[in-house]
Amino acid sequence: MHARKLISVWVMFLCLVILSTACLQKRKFDGPEGYALNTPLKFVMPTSLHEISGIAFYKGNPDTVYAEQDEDGKVFYLKPGDHHAEAYKFGKHGDYEDIAISNDFVIMLKSNGSLFTFPFADLHQEGTERVVEWKDLLPKGEYEAMYADEASRQIYILCKNCPDENDKKITKGYILQLNNQGQLSLQGNFAVDVEDVDKILGEKKMDFRPSALAQNPRTKEWYIIASIGKVLVVTDSNWKVTAVYHLNPALYVQPEGIAFDKNNNLYISNEGGDLHSGNILKTAWKGK
Repeated sequence: MHARKLISVWVMFLCLVILSTACLQKRKFDGPEGYALNTPLKFVMPTSLHEISGIAFYKGNPDTVYAEQDEDGKVFYLKPGDHHAEAYKFGKHGDYEDIAISNDFVIMLKSNGSLFTFPFADLHQEGTERVVEWKDLLPKGEYEAMYADEASRQIYILCKNCPDENDKKITKGYILQLNNQGQLSLQGNFAVDVEDVDKILGEKKMDFRPSALAQNPRTKEWYIIASIGKVLVVTDSNWKVTAVYHLNPALYVQPEGIAFDKNNNLYISNEGGDLHSGNILKTAWKGK
């Protein structure tokens, strides 16, 4: 009887070892080549950016990061590591989701698809009133992800949740054109095939809700963050999905923003919560 109990204990022990090993294997999180996403440098945000969402750089300069949080109509800017952020108020209280800077204009995206533009120089000037709001350029829906291309003056925006995507087989995106006066106009559209994401993940149907978008300056690949599900989707320059990576939830608690600097370093911002502060995680480019 004693021998049988001993064997049972050993069997249970071996099962626990096997299960633990399997869990550890599942907890290994990969990333794009050249980016060690599991060992980023962490910058804790000041209280004013506890609910940090989108982030951007001016001409890729990493000395100052520009950000917004999803409640106040303000643009915050600070040096990574600073404990205080300066702020410029451009609009009323609202649900602001992303920020982009292109050709000396700041572009702000609201969750309902409305956009705001104003000269970059106004960030450092009090009392300027050159903010322009753009309504109805985008179809009705919920938006969080935006990227601005300096060379083409084009603004790329991905829909997070739009009524005409009920089949969930694609995620639609829209291309806006920014002119010399900071005016915006709709120029075209694109789409990301969600079925390709499902195939790579091995899932039947992922609830793909993009929360941030950026283009890798070296490869011209598109990097798309989905906070729900915590994945990083990589596509080629023509929006063909080439890779999907699960993000470590212990690090990327609520990823809401993404940006590259001119040195190809990758930054992902995380909104704060009850148990953690808002932060930006920097992953240095270590490729050849």
